Amino acid sequence: MNPVAETMQAAVYRAIDEVRCESIPVPGLQRGEVLVRIDTCGVCGTDLKKIHTNSHPGPRVFGHEMAGTIAALGPGVKGFAIGDRVMAFHHIPCGHCFYCRKHTFAQCETYKKVGTTAGFTPAGGGFAEYIRVMDWIVGDGVKTAGLVKLPEDIPFEQAAFIEPVNTCFKAVKLLRLEPDDTVLVIGQGSIGVILAALARRTGATVLTSDLYPERHAIAAGFGLDHPIDARADVVAAARAATEGRGADVALVAVGSDALIGMAMDAIRPGGRVMLFASTQHGTAAFDPAAVCMDEKTLMGSYSASVAIQQEGIDLVFDGFRDGTLDLTRLISHRFRLEDCAAAIDLASHPKPDSMKIVLKPGRSPSL
Repeated sequence: MNPVAETMQAAVYRAIDEVRCESIPVPGLQRGEVLVRIDTCGVCGTDLKKIHTNSHPGPRVFGHEMAGTIAALGPGVKGFAIGDRVMAFHHIPCGHCFYCRKHTFAQCETYKKVGTTAGFTPAGGGFAEYIRVMDWIVGDGVKTAGLVKLPEDIPFEQAAFIEPVNTCFKAVKLLRLEPDDTVLVIGQGSIGVILAALARRTGATVLTSDLYPERHAIAAGFGLDHPIDARADVVAAARAATEGRGADVALVAVGSDALIGMAMDAIRPGGRVMLFASTQHGTAAFDPAAVCMDEKTLMGSYSASVAIQQEGIDLVFDGFRDGTLDLTRLISHRFRLEDCAAAIDLASHPKPDSMKIVLKPGRSPSL
């Protein structure tokens, strides 16, 4: 393990739509903390929202879908060693407040604190060469917390999906799908594919809607073989697949208020709409009588759950090993930190051939 330098490269957010590669100090460590050298960090839609809206004023270093290698240990760290391959959750709840007792972990005040940083106000930090992982994320070496060791056979690029898979798995589990259910997943970006693939594992029939045939082709590699062209009548297609009833569940994997009404129209009486990507405040039009008289349910799911942490990790590890959930196939573009602006631009303006965009700190121009 090479000694840690005093400075590092990071994609620093300064103002709306302004992210640039800068040299900043490597974070120092306090008791119980760990320094991780980042190999891979995915660009998430929530990162993009913050970059484009200034909801979290700069300077900050975003990025939370990350995996790498422990480069240094603070005093008192137990259960980890320099050289360990790890991924880090950036949020971990307290475990004992009202919301934790109700398993609504994302509403816990401790959970809302960010426990990983590359410097400045903590914001994830994965868009940098190193991150500081704080003590409540590292844990005490006995109780599972948010720093997860990776087996040697699991690539960093697969491990970087552990956090987003957890968020998707949480939403799917909340739906309590049954084998005779029909699920419509609206949007087949990387998150939409993960949601659809996890829904399919329950035995349900999964319909997938997207504008791009290229994305449907990628989804087909995960066994998703009921594509719907989103340029056509998605509601009619959902009804045609269900003897005219409509889907039992619609999962909206696109952050568009306009799609909520369509999703409500696409489900049967007594069906459910799950909002997964609606992380910006807005106003959506839908028929309230559909909720009351047709007994349709509009629900949401946000962020990860520690209650299913190990299940989600096992899905990522086992899915790579047996090929059924090799998520590295969702990575369409890899960028160095020097090219962070281009990475953010592509992720913000998806193309037919773009899926998951990742940053690879410290990698060569051959990427």
